[in-house]
Amino acid sequence: MNHLFKNKAFLIVTGSDLLQNLAIWVRNMAILYFIMEQTQSNPIAISLITVLEYVPIFVFSFIGGALADRWNPKRTMIVGDILSTLSIVLIIVVLATGYWQVLYLATFVSSIVSQFSQPSSIKIIKRNVEDEHVHSAIGLTQSSQSLFLILGPLVGTFIYTQLGIQASLYSLLVLFIASAVLLSFLPKDDTEKEVDTSLLSDLKEGWNYVIQSTSLRMVAIVFTLLGLSMGLVNPLEIFIITEQLGLDKTSLPYLSGASGLGLLVGGAIAAVINSKLNQNVTLIAGVCFLALATFGEVLSTWLWLTLIISFLGSVSLAFVNVVISTYMVTQIDEQLIGRVNGTITPLFIGAMLLGSSLSGVLMKSTSLMIVYAISALVLVVSVLPGLLVKFRHDHAATAAAPSQEL
Repeated sequence: MNHLFKNKAFLIVTGSDLLQNLAIWVRNMAILYFIMEQTQSNPIAISLITVLEYVPIFVFSFIGGALADRWNPKRTMIVGDILSTLSIVLIIVVLATGYWQVLYLATFVSSIVSQFSQPSSIKIIKRNVEDEHVHSAIGLTQSSQSLFLILGPLVGTFIYTQLGIQASLYSLLVLFIASAVLLSFLPKDDTEKEVDTSLLSDLKEGWNYVIQSTSLRMVAIVFTLLGLSMGLVNPLEIFIITEQLGLDKTSLPYLSGASGLGLLVGGAIAAVINSKLNQNVTLIAGVCFLALATFGEVLSTWLWLTLIISFLGSVSLAFVNVVISTYMVTQIDEQLIGRVNGTITPLFIGAMLLGSSLSGVLMKSTSLMIVYAISALVLVVSVLPGLLVKFRHDHAATAAAPSQEL
Protein backbone atom coordinates (compact mmCIF):
# COMPACT_ATOMS: atom_id res chain seq x y z
CA MET A 1 0.00 0.00 0.00
CA ASN A 2 2.86 2.40 0.81
CA HIS A 3 4.15 1.88 -2.72
CA LEU A 4 1.03 3.57 -4.11
CA PHE A 5 1.37 6.61 -1.84
CA LYS A 6 4.85 7.15 -3.31
CA ASN A 7 3.63 6.74 -6.90
CA LYS A 8 3.40 10.27 -8.35
CA ALA A 9 1.34 9.32 -11.40
CA PHE A 10 -1.20 7.36 -9.35
CA LEU A 11 -1.62 10.19 -6.83
CA ILE A 12 -2.11 12.81 -9.55
CA VAL A 13 -4.64 10.76 -11.50
CA THR A 14 -6.53 9.95 -8.29
CA GLY A 15 -6.54 13.63 -7.30
CA SER A 16 -7.87 14.63 -10.71
CA ASP A 17 -10.57 11.97 -10.50
CA LEU A 18 -11.64 13.33 -7.11
CA LEU A 19 -11.95 16.88 -8.43
CA GLN A 20 -13.95 15.69 -11.43
CA ASN A 21 -16.22 13.55 -9.27
CA LEU A 22 -16.90 16.46 -6.94
CA ALA A 23 -17.70 18.63 -9.97
CA ILE A 24 -20.10 16.00 -11.29
CA TRP A 25 -21.93 15.83 -7.95
CA VAL A 26 -22.20 19.61 -7.64
CA ARG A 27 -23.58 19.67 -11.19
CA ASN A 28 -25.98 16.79 -10.58
CA MET A 29 -27.46 18.22 -7.37
CA ALA A 30 -27.86 21.73 -8.80
CA ILE A 31 -29.52 20.51 -12.00
CA LEU A 32 -31.75 18.04 -10.11
CA TYR A 33 -33.07 20.64 -7.67
CA PHE A 34 -33.44 23.36 -10.30
CA ILE A 35 -35.36 21.16 -12.74
CA MET A 36 -37.58 19.81 -9.96
CA GLU A 37 -38.53 23.41 -9.17
CA GLN A 38 -39.10 24.30 -12.82
CA THR A 39 -41.23 21.21 -13.63
CA GLN A 40 -43.05 20.67 -10.30
CA SER A 41 -41.16 17.38 -9.69
CA ASN A 42 -42.19 15.73 -12.95
CA PRO A 43 -40.59 12.23 -12.88
CA ILE A 44 -40.18 12.14 -16.68
CA ALA A 45 -38.35 15.48 -16.71
CA ILE A 46 -36.14 14.26 -13.86
CA SER A 47 -35.32 10.93 -15.53
CA LEU A 48 -34.42 12.89 -18.68
CA ILE A 49 -31.37 14.19 -16.79
CA THR A 50 -30.02 10.65 -16.54
CA VAL A 51 -30.94 9.89 -20.16
CA LEU A 52 -28.99 12.89 -21.43
CA GLU A 53 -26.05 11.92 -19.24
CA TYR A 54 -25.80 8.45 -20.72
CA VAL A 55 -26.76 8.96 -24.38
CA PRO A 56 -23.38 10.51 -25.25
CA ILE A 57 -21.57 7.90 -23.18
CA PHE A 58 -23.30 5.17 -25.17
CA VAL A 59 -22.51 6.82 -28.51
CA PHE A 60 -18.99 8.12 -27.91
CA SER A 61 -17.50 5.37 -25.76
CA PHE A 62 -17.11 3.24 -28.89
CA ILE A 63 -14.92 5.90 -30.49
CA GLY A 64 -13.41 7.30 -27.30
CA GLY A 65 -11.88 3.99 -26.27
CA ALA A 66 -10.28 3.40 -29.67
CA LEU A 67 -8.90 6.92 -29.88
CA ALA A 68 -7.58 6.71 -26.32
CA ASP A 69 -5.40 3.80 -27.47
CA ARG A 70 -3.91 6.11 -30.11
CA TRP A 71 -3.60 9.42 -28.26
CA ASN A 72 -1.27 10.65 -25.52
CA PRO A 73 -3.27 9.95 -22.30
CA LYS A 74 -1.94 12.96 -20.35
CA ARG A 75 -2.76 15.40 -23.13
CA THR A 76 -6.19 13.83 -23.68
CA MET A 77 -7.21 14.26 -20.03
CA ILE A 78 -6.03 17.89 -19.86
CA VAL A 79 -7.85 18.81 -23.07
CA GLY A 80 -10.98 17.13 -21.67
CA ASP A 81 -10.94 19.37 -18.59
CA ILE A 82 -10.41 22.46 -20.74
CA LEU A 83 -13.38 21.55 -22.96
CA SER A 84 -15.56 20.97 -19.88
CA THR A 85 -14.58 24.42 -18.61
CA LEU A 86 -15.46 26.08 -21.90
CA SER A 87 -18.83 24.32 -22.03
CA ILE A 88 -19.72 25.62 -18.55
CA VAL A 89 -18.82 29.16 -19.60
CA LEU A 90 -21.19 28.85 -22.57
CA ILE A 91 -23.98 27.49 -20.35
CA ILE A 92 -23.58 30.36 -17.86
CA VAL A 93 -23.96 32.86 -20.71
CA VAL A 94 -27.07 31.17 -22.16
CA LEU A 95 -28.69 30.62 -18.76
CA ALA A 96 -28.47 34.36 -18.10
CA THR A 97 -30.91 34.87 -21.00
CA GLY A 98 -33.56 32.77 -19.25
CA TYR A 99 -33.30 29.49 -21.20
CA TRP A 100 -32.99 27.13 -18.21
CA GLN A 101 -33.28 24.06 -20.47
CA VAL A 102 -29.64 24.69 -21.42
CA LEU A 103 -28.74 22.98 -18.12
CA TYR A 104 -29.43 19.66 -19.80
CA LEU A 105 -26.54 20.57 -22.12
CA ALA A 106 -24.14 20.69 -19.16
CA THR A 107 -24.76 17.01 -18.48
CA PHE A 108 -24.61 16.15 -22.18
CA VAL A 109 -21.24 17.80 -22.89
CA SER A 110 -19.59 16.56 -19.70
CA SER A 111 -20.56 12.99 -20.58
CA ILE A 112 -19.01 13.26 -24.04
CA VAL A 113 -15.70 14.52 -22.66
CA SER A 114 -15.51 11.74 -20.05
CA GLN A 115 -15.44 9.09 -22.78
CA PHE A 116 -12.03 10.28 -23.90
CA SER A 117 -10.47 10.97 -20.48
CA GLN A 118 -11.67 7.87 -18.57
CA PRO A 119 -9.83 5.26 -20.70
CA SER A 120 -6.76 7.51 -20.64
CA SER A 121 -6.84 7.47 -16.84
CA ILE A 122 -6.96 3.66 -16.87
CA LYS A 123 -3.98 3.56 -19.26
CA ILE A 124 -1.90 5.76 -16.96
CA ILE A 125 -2.62 3.45 -14.01
CA LYS A 126 -1.83 0.39 -16.12
CA ARG A 127 1.44 1.98 -17.26
CA ASN A 128 2.63 3.24 -13.87
CA VAL A 129 1.32 0.72 -11.31
CA GLU A 130 2.79 -2.77 -11.01
CA ASP A 131 0.35 -5.66 -11.44
CA GLU A 132 0.72 -6.86 -7.84
CA HIS A 133 -0.44 -3.44 -6.61
CA VAL A 134 -3.34 -3.02 -9.03
CA HIS A 135 -5.99 -4.52 -6.73
CA SER A 136 -4.94 -2.09 -3.98
CA ALA A 137 -4.92 0.81 -6.45
CA ILE A 138 -8.43 -0.02 -7.65
CA GLY A 139 -9.68 -0.38 -4.08
CA LEU A 140 -8.15 2.96 -3.03
CA THR A 141 -9.54 4.68 -6.11
CA GLN A 142 -12.97 3.22 -5.36
CA SER A 143 -12.77 4.37 -1.73
CA SER A 144 -11.49 7.86 -2.50
CA GLN A 145 -14.17 8.43 -5.12
CA SER A 146 -16.77 7.13 -2.67
CA LEU A 147 -15.70 9.81 -0.20
CA PHE A 148 -17.15 12.34 -2.59
CA LEU A 149 -20.39 10.40 -2.83
CA ILE A 150 -20.70 11.53 0.77
CA LEU A 151 -19.28 15.03 0.43
CA GLY A 152 -20.48 15.73 -3.12
CA PRO A 153 -24.24 15.78 -2.45
CA LEU A 154 -23.70 17.75 0.76
CA VAL A 155 -21.50 20.34 -0.94
CA GLY A 156 -23.75 20.46 -4.02
CA THR A 157 -26.89 20.88 -1.91
CA PHE A 158 -25.26 23.58 0.24
CA ILE A 159 -24.03 25.60 -2.75
CA TYR A 160 -27.38 25.42 -4.53
CA THR A 161 -29.65 26.09 -1.54
CA GLN A 162 -27.49 28.89 -0.15
CA LEU A 163 -26.08 30.52 -3.29
CA GLY A 164 -28.19 29.35 -6.25
CA ILE A 165 -27.63 27.85 -9.67
CA GLN A 166 -25.12 30.45 -10.86
CA ALA A 167 -22.77 29.81 -7.95
CA SER A 168 -23.02 26.08 -8.60
CA LEU A 169 -21.91 26.58 -12.19
CA TYR A 170 -19.02 28.87 -11.21
CA SER A 171 -17.79 26.24 -8.75
CA LEU A 172 -17.63 23.78 -11.65
CA LEU A 173 -15.25 26.14 -13.46
CA VAL A 174 -12.92 26.15 -10.45
CA LEU A 175 -12.95 22.36 -10.13
CA PHE A 176 -12.30 21.60 -13.81
CA ILE A 177 -9.51 24.18 -14.02
CA ALA A 178 -7.91 22.77 -10.85
CA SER A 179 -8.04 19.25 -12.35
CA ALA A 180 -6.33 20.42 -15.56
CA VAL A 181 -3.57 22.16 -13.59
CA LEU A 182 -3.01 19.06 -11.46
CA LEU A 183 -2.77 16.80 -14.51
CA SER A 184 -0.08 19.04 -15.99
CA PHE A 185 2.28 17.68 -13.29
CA LEU A 186 2.03 14.12 -14.62
CA PRO A 187 5.36 12.70 -15.82
CA LYS A 188 6.10 13.71 -19.40
CA ASP A 189 4.99 11.08 -21.88
CA ASP A 190 5.41 11.75 -25.58
CA THR A 191 4.34 8.26 -26.62
CA GLU A 192 1.50 8.36 -29.08
CA LYS A 193 0.64 5.21 -30.98
CA GLU A 194 1.44 5.28 -34.65
CA VAL A 195 -1.15 3.18 -36.45
CA ASP A 196 -1.66 2.09 -40.01
CA THR A 197 -5.10 0.60 -39.42
CA SER A 198 -8.40 2.45 -39.70
CA LEU A 199 -10.52 3.45 -36.72
CA LEU A 200 -13.15 0.94 -37.85
CA SER A 201 -10.55 -1.85 -37.79
CA ASP A 202 -9.60 -0.89 -34.24
CA LEU A 203 -13.24 -1.00 -33.16
CA LYS A 204 -13.67 -4.46 -34.72
CA GLU A 205 -10.52 -5.67 -32.95
CA GLY A 206 -11.97 -4.61 -29.60
CA TRP A 207 -15.23 -6.46 -30.25
CA ASN A 208 -13.40 -9.61 -31.41
CA TYR A 209 -11.20 -9.56 -28.32
CA VAL A 210 -14.26 -9.50 -26.05
CA ILE A 211 -16.21 -12.10 -28.04
CA GLN A 212 -13.31 -14.57 -28.01
CA SER A 213 -12.84 -14.34 -24.23
CA THR A 214 -15.26 -16.34 -22.06
CA SER A 215 -14.45 -14.19 -19.02
CA LEU A 216 -15.02 -10.93 -20.88
CA ARG A 217 -18.31 -12.22 -22.28
CA MET A 218 -19.46 -12.95 -18.73
CA VAL A 219 -18.34 -9.49 -17.60
CA ALA A 220 -20.26 -7.98 -20.53
CA ILE A 221 -23.47 -9.82 -19.54
CA VAL A 222 -23.19 -8.77 -15.88
CA PHE A 223 -22.35 -5.19 -16.88
CA THR A 224 -25.31 -4.96 -19.25
CA LEU A 225 -27.92 -6.18 -16.77
CA LEU A 226 -26.32 -4.22 -13.92
CA GLY A 227 -26.67 -1.11 -16.07
CA LEU A 228 -30.35 -1.85 -16.77
CA SER A 229 -31.03 -2.36 -13.06
CA MET A 230 -29.27 0.84 -12.03
CA GLY A 231 -30.93 2.81 -14.81
CA LEU A 232 -34.37 1.84 -13.54
CA VAL A 233 -33.83 3.14 -10.01
CA ASN A 234 -31.16 5.86 -10.12
CA PRO A 235 -33.46 8.62 -11.42
CA LEU A 236 -36.10 7.69 -8.82
CA GLU A 237 -34.01 7.88 -5.64
CA ILE A 238 -35.42 11.32 -4.96
CA PHE A 239 -38.87 9.70 -4.64
CA ILE A 240 -37.58 7.30 -1.96
CA ILE A 241 -37.01 10.47 0.05
CA THR A 242 -40.14 12.43 -0.85
CA GLU A 243 -42.75 9.65 -1.22
CA GLN A 244 -41.59 6.58 0.66
CA LEU A 245 -40.09 8.45 3.61
CA GLY A 246 -42.17 11.64 3.37
CA LEU A 247 -39.17 13.97 3.72
CA ASP A 248 -38.15 17.13 1.90
CA LYS A 249 -36.12 16.74 -1.30
CA THR A 250 -33.09 18.36 0.36
CA SER A 251 -32.79 15.21 2.51
CA LEU A 252 -31.44 13.33 -0.53
CA PRO A 253 -27.80 13.84 0.59
CA TYR A 254 -28.51 11.52 3.55
CA LEU A 255 -29.24 8.69 1.13
CA SER A 256 -26.32 9.57 -1.14
CA GLY A 257 -24.08 9.85 1.92
CA ALA A 258 -25.03 6.38 3.18
CA SER A 259 -24.37 4.97 -0.28
CA GLY A 260 -21.04 6.76 -0.50
CA LEU A 261 -19.99 5.57 2.96
CA GLY A 262 -20.82 2.01 1.93
CA LEU A 263 -18.69 2.31 -1.20
CA LEU A 264 -15.90 3.89 0.86
CA VAL A 265 -15.88 1.09 3.45
CA GLY A 266 -16.43 -1.65 0.87
CA GLY A 267 -13.66 -0.34 -1.36
CA ALA A 268 -11.23 -0.13 1.56
CA ILE A 269 -12.01 -3.69 2.66
CA ALA A 270 -11.78 -4.98 -0.91
CA ALA A 271 -8.40 -3.28 -1.37
CA VAL A 272 -7.02 -5.29 1.55
CA ILE A 273 -8.61 -8.73 1.01
CA ASN A 274 -9.44 -8.77 -2.73
CA SER A 275 -6.36 -10.82 -3.64
CA LYS A 276 -7.44 -13.52 -1.17
CA LEU A 277 -10.99 -13.88 -2.49
CA ASN A 278 -12.44 -16.18 -5.12
CA GLN A 279 -13.28 -13.59 -7.77
CA ASN A 280 -16.22 -15.46 -9.33
CA VAL A 281 -17.88 -16.22 -6.00
CA THR A 282 -17.34 -12.64 -4.82
CA LEU A 283 -18.92 -11.25 -7.98
CA ILE A 284 -21.99 -13.50 -7.78
CA ALA A 285 -22.50 -12.99 -4.04
CA GLY A 286 -22.04 -9.23 -4.36
CA VAL A 287 -24.65 -8.88 -7.10
CA CYS A 288 -27.18 -11.08 -5.26
CA PHE A 289 -26.81 -9.09 -2.05
CA LEU A 290 -27.17 -5.87 -4.05
CA ALA A 291 -30.48 -7.19 -5.42
CA LEU A 292 -31.76 -7.82 -1.87
CA ALA A 293 -30.67 -4.34 -0.78
CA THR A 294 -32.35 -2.71 -3.79
CA PHE A 295 -35.72 -4.23 -2.99
CA GLY A 296 -35.27 -3.71 0.74
CA GLU A 297 -34.66 -0.01 0.21
CA VAL A 298 -38.10 0.57 -1.31
CA LEU A 299 -39.84 -1.51 1.38
CA SER A 300 -38.47 0.58 4.23
CA THR A 301 -40.52 3.44 5.63
CA TRP A 302 -37.94 4.48 8.26
CA LEU A 303 -35.03 6.73 7.33
CA TRP A 304 -32.53 4.94 9.57
CA LEU A 305 -33.40 1.53 8.08
CA THR A 306 -33.25 2.89 4.52
CA LEU A 307 -29.79 4.32 5.22
CA ILE A 308 -28.53 1.02 6.66
CA ILE A 309 -29.83 -0.94 3.66
CA SER A 310 -28.33 1.59 1.24
CA PHE A 311 -25.00 1.35 3.09
CA LEU A 312 -24.90 -2.47 2.94
CA GLY A 313 -25.95 -2.53 -0.71
CA SER A 314 -23.14 -0.13 -1.57
CA VAL A 315 -20.59 -2.26 0.28
CA SER A 316 -21.53 -5.18 -1.98
CA LEU A 317 -21.44 -2.93 -5.05
CA ALA A 318 -17.91 -1.85 -4.09
CA PHE A 319 -16.75 -5.45 -4.13
CA VAL A 320 -18.38 -5.98 -7.53
CA ASN A 321 -16.66 -2.89 -8.92
CA VAL A 322 -13.25 -3.81 -7.53
CA VAL A 323 -13.43 -7.39 -8.84
CA ILE A 324 -14.37 -6.28 -12.36
CA SER A 325 -11.98 -3.31 -12.47
CA THR A 326 -9.03 -5.38 -11.25
CA TYR A 327 -9.69 -7.96 -13.94
CA MET A 328 -9.92 -5.27 -16.62
CA VAL A 329 -6.61 -3.67 -15.65
CA THR A 330 -4.54 -6.80 -15.00
CA GLN A 331 -5.76 -9.20 -17.68
CA ILE A 332 -6.11 -6.93 -20.72
CA ASP A 333 -3.17 -5.83 -22.85
CA GLU A 334 -2.38 -2.12 -22.45
CA GLN A 335 -2.72 -1.56 -26.18
CA LEU A 336 -6.30 -2.85 -26.05
CA ILE A 337 -7.58 -1.32 -22.79
CA GLY A 338 -9.25 1.60 -24.51
CA ARG A 339 -10.98 -0.55 -27.12
CA VAL A 340 -12.14 -3.18 -24.65
CA ASN A 341 -13.41 -0.44 -22.36
CA GLY A 342 -15.10 1.13 -25.38
CA THR A 343 -16.73 -2.20 -26.20
CA ILE A 344 -18.07 -3.18 -22.78
CA THR A 345 -18.96 0.30 -21.48
CA PRO A 346 -21.58 0.97 -24.22
CA LEU A 347 -23.37 -2.23 -23.22
CA PHE A 348 -23.58 -1.01 -19.63
CA ILE A 349 -24.50 2.53 -20.63
CA GLY A 350 -26.99 1.47 -23.29
CA ALA A 351 -28.79 -0.72 -20.76
CA MET A 352 -28.71 2.05 -18.15
CA LEU A 353 -30.04 4.47 -20.75
CA LEU A 354 -32.89 2.08 -21.52
CA GLY A 355 -33.67 1.70 -17.82
CA SER A 356 -33.58 5.46 -17.23
CA SER A 357 -35.85 6.05 -20.21
CA LEU A 358 -38.38 3.59 -18.81
CA SER A 359 -38.13 4.47 -15.11
CA GLY A 360 -40.30 7.59 -15.09
CA VAL A 361 -42.91 6.03 -17.37
CA LEU A 362 -43.01 2.80 -15.35
CA MET A 363 -43.40 4.67 -12.09
CA LYS A 364 -46.27 6.73 -13.47
CA SER A 365 -48.07 3.65 -14.82
CA THR A 366 -47.35 1.32 -11.87
CA SER A 367 -45.63 2.34 -8.64
CA LEU A 368 -42.22 3.09 -7.16
CA MET A 369 -42.16 -0.32 -5.45
CA ILE A 370 -42.76 -2.25 -8.68
CA VAL A 371 -39.95 -0.43 -10.48
CA TYR A 372 -37.53 -1.29 -7.65
CA ALA A 373 -38.74 -4.91 -7.67
CA ILE A 374 -38.04 -5.16 -11.40
CA SER A 375 -34.57 -3.69 -10.82
CA ALA A 376 -33.80 -6.31 -8.15
CA LEU A 377 -35.02 -9.12 -10.41
CA VAL A 378 -32.75 -7.95 -13.24
CA LEU A 379 -29.76 -8.12 -10.87
CA VAL A 380 -30.56 -11.73 -9.97
CA VAL A 381 -30.87 -12.64 -13.65
CA SER A 382 -27.46 -11.06 -14.36
CA VAL A 383 -25.59 -13.69 -12.35
CA LEU A 384 -27.50 -16.74 -13.62
CA PRO A 385 -25.02 -17.37 -16.50
CA GLY A 386 -22.15 -17.23 -14.02
CA LEU A 387 -23.90 -19.64 -11.67
CA LEU A 388 -24.55 -22.01 -14.56
CA VAL A 389 -20.89 -21.93 -15.65
CA LYS A 390 -19.74 -22.48 -12.08
CA PHE A 391 -22.15 -25.41 -11.64
CA ARG A 392 -20.91 -27.05 -14.84
CA HIS A 393 -17.29 -26.51 -13.81
CA ASP A 394 -17.85 -28.00 -10.33
CA HIS A 395 -19.83 -30.91 -11.79
CA ALA A 396 -17.06 -31.65 -14.29
CA ALA A 397 -14.43 -31.49 -11.55
CA THR A 398 -16.44 -33.91 -9.39
CA ALA A 399 -16.94 -36.32 -12.27
CA ALA A 400 -13.24 -36.26 -13.10
CA ALA A 401 -12.19 -36.93 -9.47
CA PRO A 402 -11.37 -40.58 -8.60
CA SER A 403 -14.18 -42.30 -6.77
CA GLN A 404 -13.57 -43.23 -3.16
CA GLU A 405 -14.80 -46.47 -1.64
CA LEU A 406 -15.96 -46.58 1.94
